Amino acid sequence: MRLRWVHANEALPDPADALDEPSGLLCAGMDLSAPRLIEAYEAGIFPWYSEGQPVLWWSPDPRMVLFCDEFRFHRSLKKRSRVLMRDKAWSLRLNQDFPAVMRACAAPRPGQDGTWITEPMIEAYSQLHLSGRAQSIEVRHGDNLMAGLYGVSIGRMFFGESMFTRLADGSKIALAALVALLVREGFTMIDCQQQTEHLALMGARPIPRQRYLEKIDVLCRLSPPDWSTCQLDWP
Repeated sequence: MRLRWVHANEALPDPADALDEPSGLLCAGMDLSAPRLIEAYEAGIFPWYSEGQPVLWWSPDPRMVLFCDEFRFHRSLKKRSRVLMRDKAWSLRLNQDFPAVMRACAAPRPGQDGTWITEPMIEAYSQLHLSGRAQSIEVRHGDNLMAGLYGVSIGRMFFGESMFTRLADGSKIALAALVALLVREGFTMIDCQQQTEHLALMGARPIPRQRYLEKIDVLCRLSPPDWSTCQLDWP
């Protein structure tokens, strides 16, 4: 089957039209603007591509999600968090340096060839961040960024994008802090996009795409929180 090309003035296709192989691939194009990203996330679609490729849009079935009340905060992780918390040099920050978190997530990792977080991606998501539609969670030691994650928020739905760490369990602590914050703000689900063992160990699980789409249709319509007043606490 030939992959559909979507021009800037065209709407993205129905997720039901996504390919079975590669699983979830829906269409390609060159538009990575903030309005296009919002359109995509609200429809259960996300971009994922490599440098030198056009923007590839995906909607896998099933879809990996983390229900906030199913998050597994393992005892060893809680112990690690408490150890860091006792040292006042360590801190959790919300939206202190969103582009820096994206660039840290884009850094080369063992076993990976290149990155899908390209400079156009960083620019596009930074624009979403400036409009209040993308957030970063940061674990810092003094001024040094040591771990974190970022994602897109629409209404009361959080779409996780990527995480990184430079210390043991750092990204897990960032995720635990995010989950606690989202629960306080009335969020119930985090989109994890694709199935990974790492996220499954923390409680994420696949659900049918249609169920996922029904849920985000409701959650994205809810009034968003005031992110400027939100506070992070050590988990």
